[in-house]
Amino acid sequence: MTPATTPELEDAIHATREKVARLHAELVKYGLVIWTGGNISERVPGADLFVIKPSGVGYDELTAENQILCDLDGNVIAGSPGSDRSPSSDTAAHAYVYRNLPHVGGVVHTHSTYATAWAARGESIPCVITAMADEFGGDIPVGPFAIIGDDSIGRGIVETLDGHRSRAVLMQNHGVFTIGKDATDAVKAAVMCEDVARTIHLARQLGPVIPIPQDRIDALFDRYQNVYGQKPQGDPA
Repeated sequence: MTPATTPELEDAIHATREKVARLHAELVKYGLVIWTGGNISERVPGADLFVIKPSGVGYDELTAENQILCDLDGNVIAGSPGSDRSPSSDTAAHAYVYRNLPHVGGVVHTHSTYATAWAARGESIPCVITAMADEFGGDIPVGPFAIIGDDSIGRGIVETLDGHRSRAVLMQNHGVFTIGKDATDAVKAAVMCEDVARTIHLARQLGPVIPIPQDRIDALFDRYQNVYGQKPQGDPA
């Protein structure tokens, strides 16, 4: 058990480990990763902790037990399951996001092909299809070039996305980072980012794309975020 823990916290940690391990299969399913690249993390509810993928471990080898528990400074919690392994090389970036964006509960990193191609150009993805207005509320921005290993990438993510409606950022010459209220939400953003990156790339091969007026983007975003889908059980009709 981790220091100063409770049965409730242990249950929350275990549930987070299981969820993070399971969600990595979605990155494979949607073709967002190859080999061992990419990672997912999620905050542990009610604690200053998060769970992240171990470094260099294949997706078919991931289990709840080998996910790594860290504090919000990115330190591995000694004695916890998986603590004998090295965490993802992006751990410092994830930790920086959690420390500085308290509303974020999940972070995903991929090198998905089309979105990373935009990142290689240092070009934001323009909001020219309604699905992008729905999900991201505007362009998907480009963050600065940063070296892997310290919190430089995290700083770039926060500086780019803080106050921005997009839940995805293209880190220049690197790849995609997405954020969400939890890891599932961040995975969805990663899937949608690659989808719109591909569609808009193909559209530009045919000629100029047609911008959507900002007021229409705003209306689409509001409808999708606040009206679309099913109401939670117990909400008034």
